[in-house]
Amino acid sequence: MKAPNEIIQVWRKFDGFPMETLTKVWHHRRSGRKKQRSLSEMKEHRDQYGISGNCFDLSIWLLDEFDRAGIEAYPIGLDHGAVIARDQNGRRFLCDLGDQWLMPILIDTDDEQFTTARLKEFFPGAEISVEPADDGVKITYHRPNGKYSSQIYQTALLDRNEFLAAAEHSQNTIHPKPLVETRVQLPRETAHWEFYDWRSFLSTNSGLVHDRVADSLEEWADRICGKTGYDEEFVLESLSIYEKMTGEK
Repeated sequence: MKAPNEIIQVWRKFDGFPMETLTKVWHHRRSGRKKQRSLSEMKEHRDQYGISGNCFDLSIWLLDEFDRAGIEAYPIGLDHGAVIARDQNGRRFLCDLGDQWLMPILIDTDDEQFTTARLKEFFPGAEISVEPADDGVKITYHRPNGKYSSQIYQTALLDRNEFLAAAEHSQNTIHPKPLVETRVQLPRETAHWEFYDWRSFLSTNSGLVHDRVADSLEEWADRICGKTGYDEEFVLESLSIYEKMTGEK
């Protein structure tokens, strides 16, 4: 179910890229009419502030890296952006940086290597299984203590202009609850750390570990910067925008 080296090598370029909405609100306040950042803007902001962006930002950047590597790839998702990459034999692999997967996964259900068994090493803090669904695949996340959730990916090729229009819509849709997701390397596993709606927690193979609620905006910024490596002034500015929306911290 694992992707070949040529796909993995491109994917690994994004190992240190969180998915977050801090960049969305920050750029929304600073930009003109067009809210979806260009690739050059994303790279400039990465160099300057260490930031990445939301699922559409990450997918647009990943598509460009696949193009540069000569790997056929296309975008999927009008609500949640992701990418499908094909190997040299035409096999399709789901590449979802937005949900912070650990690696791409085979989705061709008629391939001899495909299995619906529960698999480790693909997603932080959970085993996953893949099965066919109408016009796509269903991913089930099997978490510790018997908990599970599922998600449907529509895997048909999406025109890139249509995808960019969906990205623009997403960047113009501001929700009042801040979100940061990032992969965190622990001694024996890669876990998933999340900050959402002024709470944070770590998802591991043993279960959830909840953080203490921070006492101030500055403490939240310090915690987020410690997990992501982001510029502190950038994080403080973004969080202050959210704080004004909700009156919380």
